[in-house]
Amino acid sequence: MTTTAPPLALAPAPHPFDAAVALQPIGPHRCSGHSHPGYWNMVGPYGGITAALMLQAVLQHPDRLGEPLALTVNYAAATAEGPFEITATPVRTNRSTQHWVVTLSQPGADGMPQVGTSATVVTAIKRDTWAASDTPMPATPAAATLARADRTAAGVAWLQRYDVRPVDGDIPRQWDGATNHSRTLMWAADAPARTPCFAGLAALADVFFPRIWLKRATLVPVGTVSMTVYFHTSAAQLAENGPAHLLAQATGQEFRHGFFDHSGQLWRADGLLLATTHQIVYFKG
Repeated sequence: MTTTAPPLALAPAPHPFDAAVALQPIGPHRCSGHSHPGYWNMVGPYGGITAALMLQAVLQHPDRLGEPLALTVNYAAATAEGPFEITATPVRTNRSTQHWVVTLSQPGADGMPQVGTSATVVTAIKRDTWAASDTPMPATPAAATLARADRTAAGVAWLQRYDVRPVDGDIPRQWDGATNHSRTLMWAADAPARTPCFAGLAALADVFFPRIWLKRATLVPVGTVSMTVYFHTSAAQLAENGPAHLLAQATGQEFRHGFFDHSGQLWRADGLLLATTHQIVYFKG
């Protein structure tokens, strides 16, 4: 009597986000990765995935203290398609906070490593203390009652990685140069659904389209120069959210001399503020 061995179970494919931020240690404070086509923008990776990678290098470092508190990413050049290296160095460790310098590099035309992105990260031991909020979540319809925005016409891959449900201030329907307010309010979640981690929250903080497109209703070239995210949450509070949508809000502040900035917030559906973010963005025209 012969028996047939049961087929081997295949390991499930990783979520696109987890594949995109996968990093392999290659030495003290150094790791390597590869650009992911699922998060490609027009001339390079989506800025949010680059921010997530810079933070991920710290999150997986064996010497890390505590959880992320602040992340600032400076985009000196677009990351090219292909491999890259990230160096994450703890430059100061105190009792409650730890300060990091992070760089992403790729070979230049001469074959020598060139830094394309730099970042600073602060991690901290977060304790239960007195707490209050002066930034209440706006009243809004629930995410489940709103339709997902169709971004397929834009032709860039990263837009398909997020389920965005606009409430107010969506991308202009007409590029007619009319002056508008610059506030966008929307629900946002990973697609496919995923419980956000700190790196995922950093990426979601960059999910907003450029404020100048809404303010001017003119499709001008833009590029983020610097982005900061402050993390007001803990890993446990992120886990409690599960894969539910977050409410995301961004408002432009000043548009002048070829640059504009915006401030933004990300809340859980129960009103808990998870992160605040700020950007300075180059624009042409």
